[in-house]
Amino acid sequence: MENKITRSKLYAFLFLSLVFCLFTSDLFSQYTKYWIQFTDKIGTPYTTSNPSAFLSARSIQRRINQGIAVVQNDLPITPSYINSVTAVPNVTLINRSKWFNAITIYTADTNALNTINNFSFVLNTKPVQRYGRKFGIEENPSPFTSTLKNGNPIPAQYNYGPSYNQINMIGGVCLHNQGFHGEGMVIAILDAGFYKADSLSVFDSLRLNNQILGTWDFVDNDTMVYDAHPHGSWVLSTLGGNLPGQIVGTAPKANYWLFRTEQAATEYVIEEDNWVSGAEYADSVGADVLSTSLGYTEFDDTTQNHTYADMDGNTARISIGTDMAVSKGMFAVCSAGNSGWSAWHFIGAPADADSVLAVGAVDSLKNYAGFSSTGPSFDGRVKPNVAAQGQDAVVSDLATGITYLSGTSFSGPITAGVVACLWQAHPTATNMQLFNAIEQTASQYNNPDSLLGYGISDFCAANNALGVFDNASSSLEIFNVYPNPFQTNISFLVQGTHSNIQSLQIDNLLGEKVFQTTLNSKQGNLNLSFLPRGVYVLSVKAEGRSYSSKLVKY
Repeated sequence: MENKITRSKLYAFLFLSLVFCLFTSDLFSQYTKYWIQFTDKIGTPYTTSNPSAFLSARSIQRRINQGIAVVQNDLPITPSYINSVTAVPNVTLINRSKWFNAITIYTADTNALNTINNFSFVLNTKPVQRYGRKFGIEENPSPFTSTLKNGNPIPAQYNYGPSYNQINMIGGVCLHNQGFHGEGMVIAILDAGFYKADSLSVFDSLRLNNQILGTWDFVDNDTMVYDAHPHGSWVLSTLGGNLPGQIVGTAPKANYWLFRTEQAATEYVIEEDNWVSGAEYADSVGADVLSTSLGYTEFDDTTQNHTYADMDGNTARISIGTDMAVSKGMFAVCSAGNSGWSAWHFIGAPADADSVLAVGAVDSLKNYAGFSSTGPSFDGRVKPNVAAQGQDAVVSDLATGITYLSGTSFSGPITAGVVACLWQAHPTATNMQLFNAIEQTASQYNNPDSLLGYGISDFCAANNALGVFDNASSSLEIFNVYPNPFQTNISFLVQGTHSNIQSLQIDNLLGEKVFQTTLNSKQGNLNLSFLPRGVYVLSVKAEGRSYSSKLVKY
């Protein structure tokens, strides 16, 4: 029982909400699901010059906004390859991944596998799940009694009720008060099911305003996600819920895609593959933000277990897929995990991915929650990236009210909703500009640790920091700094007949001065190797005027 809890990917504090039945290993007698990877995309009818054939207008526009090209891994899999595999007797197609150029199939026929392996266009075949019986799942009420004090110390547009603290802690109320509630943004939630989300009153507003754009179950291959696990409903309530006086989500006016990629009762590598398929679909329909409260370390088939060495961002398929999703211009947020009290205790996949914002958990008083998985990644990167309230989080119950659950399952989506609001406030920003601003305005950016990473997010500060770059100044034609981004040195130049630079200053995104020098020159060179990687504001004074520019160190 303890092993199952500590390795589960459902990042709610599972002993608060789930009880798994025991199983016997002899039920897992043979593999039935396989990952088939192809050698190439020769013969595909699709081209990168006509992306509208396989990407939505919104997906294409997201790439244009961020200067992202459509490349070969965007192309769908060669149809004839898929048709050849599925034409083999006793083979059923489950999912497909254009990023990995692979499909997932079902077959219990070893002769069918031999036939597939002999195809010249098949690169490899890997088992991803055996036949097995589902665990029984039983919902239990939380034994926690909330200790939150839920007054509204600053004016608020919503009657947040007990959910006020978890939103205000990371600056969400600040953004709401400025008019950013997620309008026009699209969030894709990849989870284990959204039980009763089509009828719960907490989602009345989403249904009334057609904010649920669509659903897909990548486990059962149908649109019905409302008959599976309730975990996704709890998650959705922290994002898009609205029960005045009880709970308001962090992005109550955003639009949502609801994807089931996780089969909660069992733990197999196929669920990583389901997730990749879900992320690709989210990309194709134009999602902006991915919210994932799932993570993977160990499996029911122990031969496929991940090790800590795998937590390097480049080994687990779901982690590689997450970075690919970000490379397409989406912003990926995931929960760090609930292994803090276990022997494993480290983050799982995809929290180890380089470009994912992995979110740890704190309590209502901003103290580290002991269950929250810790970093660093195996290759030494700061993980989790940031933290938010995950202990005693307010979520919808499965009736007409709320309950309190604990886990990074909730600190992650609480954060993802505010990410959407922040992007709404700065629509010309790239996903990585948002990412950098969120990290660099967090509570302990200058002294990150393995518990909370860069600390508790402050989206109000991130909003202010990004505001510096919203309106590009014509002064950039007068004052040039290069290279930008830079690694060690920068050169600067005032063009034309303008006077010499009197002073040069560099501030971080918190507005703190990190460098200043006095000059009497129109040009020069500076060694800034001492600065940490990040985004800065460089300002100069010349001819009685001030000029500023964004400066990025990588």
